[in-house]
Amino acid sequence: MANLKEVRTRISSTISTQQITKAMKLVSATKLKKAQNAILQMRPYAEKLQSILANLSSSADDMDLKVYFKPRPLKNVLIIVITSDRGLCGPFNANVIKTTSSVINLMFKDLNPKNIHLKFMGKKGFDYFKSSAFQLDTVHKEIFSELTSENVFNVGDEIINDFKSGKYDEVRVVYNQFKNAATQIIMDERVLPVDLSHLVQGKQAVSNDYVFEPGKAEILQELIPRAVKTQLFKCLLDSNASEHGARMVAMDKATENAGELLKSLRLQYNQARQAAITTEISEIVGGAAAMSEA
Repeated sequence: MANLKEVRTRISSTISTQQITKAMKLVSATKLKKAQNAILQMRPYAEKLQSILANLSSSADDMDLKVYFKPRPLKNVLIIVITSDRGLCGPFNANVIKTTSSVINLMFKDLNPKNIHLKFMGKKGFDYFKSSAFQLDTVHKEIFSELTSENVFNVGDEIINDFKSGKYDEVRVVYNQFKNAATQIIMDERVLPVDLSHLVQGKQAVSNDYVFEPGKAEILQELIPRAVKTQLFKCLLDSNASEHGARMVAMDKATENAGELLKSLRLQYNQARQAAITTEISEIVGGAAAMSEA
């Protein structure tokens, strides 16, 4: 059995750890409220924008617009890997990394690793893939330090221009979608070419007698890039809220585990103390008996 000093040291260390995890839980809970409000306000706008785009996509006959919708033979692909900058958030980052690896192995297994580009938003993804043979882009890995629509839209413009110029034939994003504080859904979505199948599938085309000003082509020219950039911004907001929710749950569980460990250590401490007292009493009784016999 461990001596009393060792057990006291472990108890003190566990109490300190419990205080830290409890504080981290409270910090994450505060940040989660703000991040949750941001994603819940963004979703209706993003969904409506996608719906409008689905209704107008059949009018994208202009060659400048077809590039956004027409799939190409895959030679170069870009996968946007959205993770967190810090750990201690349970399987949050591990799920994104695992899904990214699965997407590469299942969908792009025939491509040369040099033709697979990974753009990191969040440091943990880069920490895992930094020794891989893929093309790694770390320019925007610290985007969560200042997550604003302006910054994200600038990144979106870069991605769209690279896609239109032929640098990438397909762009995908892997991230955690926020459902609630305890649940995150891992997502793999195609950003470019624009995928509207989930909106038009099972729905009959509706013919509306709308008058477009200045015209469908001009509207789509502005609407398509905005929809793509909005989708990327929504993914980042989803991931941001999911991170705080995952960390809050992980720290809550860590605090509970520390409490259980403290109970066990205190029981162990009392047993060791009782054993020490019993030993001392036995020695005193033994000494007294020896003196009596003498």
